[in-house]
Amino acid sequence: MSQWIAICKVEDIPVLGSRRVSREQGLDVAIFRNDKDEVFALLDRCPHKGGPLSQGIVFGVHVTCPLHNWTIGMCDGQAMAPDEGCTPKFALKVEDGEVFLDAHELSTHATDLERPIAGPARRRQPA
Repeated sequence: MSQWIAICKVEDIPVLGSRRVSREQGLDVAIFRNDKDEVFALLDRCPHKGGPLSQGIVFGVHVTCPLHNWTIGMCDGQAMAPDEGCTPKFALKVEDGEVFLDAHELSTHATDLERPIAGPARRRQPA
């Protein structure tokens, strides 16, 4: 049995945009809204290089990663061919215009994933 947490109202999410939900452990969750007022929730991390999907362009039931233009399905987190990969999706429900996420999933789902660090910052600094 799921315990649902109220996150925001659908109208609080920009049309063709997103909101980020912080978690105590793990990366943020991105909640997207398309032009038909459908709402989706994915980990805010592209499966390619970890780009923030919440900063991408929403169209139909897809979001484009702002780093390398990968197209990710918001229904299932799958990258569109020819690209391959998947970002975790989160259970979501909308009741009376309010968006809810599953509390257990928020605290446990994909908490071990990190955003890659690119470039020189990745190298270890001498002590």
